[in-house]
Amino acid sequence: MQSIIRIGSRESRLAVIQAEIVRQAIQKRYPDIQVELVTMKTTGDKILNKSLELIGGKGLFVKELDRALLDGRIDLAVHSLKDMPAEIPEELPVVAYSVREDPRDVLIYKPGTAEIPEGGVIGTSSRRRTLQMQTLYPSCSFQGIRGNVETRLQKLREENFDGTILAAAGLRRLGMQHVIGRVFSVEEMVPAAGQGILAIQGRKGEDYTYLAEAASERSRKEAAAEREFVAALDAGCTSPIAAHAQLCGTELKLTGLYYSEDSGKYWVETRAGAADRGRQLGAALAGEMRRRE
Repeated sequence: MQSIIRIGSRESRLAVIQAEIVRQAIQKRYPDIQVELVTMKTTGDKILNKSLELIGGKGLFVKELDRALLDGRIDLAVHSLKDMPAEIPEELPVVAYSVREDPRDVLIYKPGTAEIPEGGVIGTSSRRRTLQMQTLYPSCSFQGIRGNVETRLQKLREENFDGTILAAAGLRRLGMQHVIGRVFSVEEMVPAAGQGILAIQGRKGEDYTYLAEAASERSRKEAAAEREFVAALDAGCTSPIAAHAQLCGTELKLTGLYYSEDSGKYWVETRAGAADRGRQLGAALAGEMRRRE
């Protein structure tokens, strides 16, 4: 077993905390292994004045870390699974999925307020969130907002936004639950596939038994169903298509959100199946919803 393991991460505070979760899990079981964090700024972190849709999508958050893995400069890369593109290089598989944090989306109000006014402005660059928020807040308008959690909260204080939407998981990992104004149920706002799960990426063919403490079988099964639903619909990284799976004993319940580019409408359906057949469940639900278009 390696005596030194280098974990790659984006530079943001949240990304470093997420990498630290993995580091601590490794050292809990193998205290003699030296685990180092290697941080880097990705293209997605550098370009904040344009939407992801215009500059290349979620892959911009992983390509520098992919290159570092391939070059051997790091041994693992830790990502929020929801930020990973649908297609992952065969030579750089996800080797473990973390225990899932709260998968829900939350609304944060402008400081000093406790609601979104009629005709208010909500900051989000996510088509998935905008689509569902238009149903929940039909009088509001939506404007793009990008950057890490701290940057978005600063923009909420200083710019013309009445609220913004973030993932509960990131705020909880940052210890910032106090800023949450409203929590959306997964029925009100279907989360992005993989939301709340950390993906640990490695190199094909290597031994990762040292990740046993960091890995969750439940998350692996839920992620398989969610990501297969998205992949089966050939949804790009900026598509509003969403999925959320919940493992209940030996059964997996999958909720999918399907969006029709032709009609501009979306709908949500739920199906259940065997927990060890998550990919088949995701593909089946996607096929059924596509046929109803």
